[in-house]
Amino acid sequence: MPALLESLAPFRSRNVQVVLVDGGSADGSAELAERAGFHVVRSAKGRALQMNAGAAAASGDVFLFLHADTRLPACADALVLKAIMASTRAWGRFDVQIDGRPAMLALVGFMMNWRSRLTGVATGDQAMFVRRDTFREVGGFPLQPLMEDIELSRRLKRISTPLCLRACVKTSGLRWETRGVWPTILLMCTLRLRYWLGAPAERLAKAYR
Repeated sequence: MPALLESLAPFRSRNVQVVLVDGGSADGSAELAERAGFHVVRSAKGRALQMNAGAAAASGDVFLFLHADTRLPACADALVLKAIMASTRAWGRFDVQIDGRPAMLALVGFMMNWRSRLTGVATGDQAMFVRRDTFREVGGFPLQPLMEDIELSRRLKRISTPLCLRACVKTSGLRWETRGVWPTILLMCTLRLRYWLGAPAERLAKAYR
């Protein structure tokens, strides 16, 4: 948590509204963030629920959704606003770089970015951003336990294709290191294929865990 707060502090100094959503943690992280002056919202556990709660508490015209294990480039706020203001498109995401020891992770990140450009589908690891009115128009993140980012992308694609920023966010590779790179690739590809074929997100969430 201290590393996350430190990474977000420069954005606050530029008057970017930062809303942290706590999903019932018991490690004192929410209290630590509040003592550091951050706006903390309490929510039931679940990524979709938590991100929707953050959006409900935000007042800006553009929302950016950041997972706790992902770090933004230093000028992310300027990059997002410049891209949104210069385009008629309503949403987008960053390229992603996976931080970890296996050299294979560099290729995994490259393939994720390539796949996203090809399909117009973004993942939460890519720090998705969207106009406030568009986010509300599509109903926010769907309340499902997995693939909420994929489903939101589907809905947003009906409005516009995404802006794909080449600047990289850096996300933790711990999941890949713990489970193994190839087993994780196989698992994620299988889950996405099953989702596209109509498998319920609840069933896929059990397989993911």
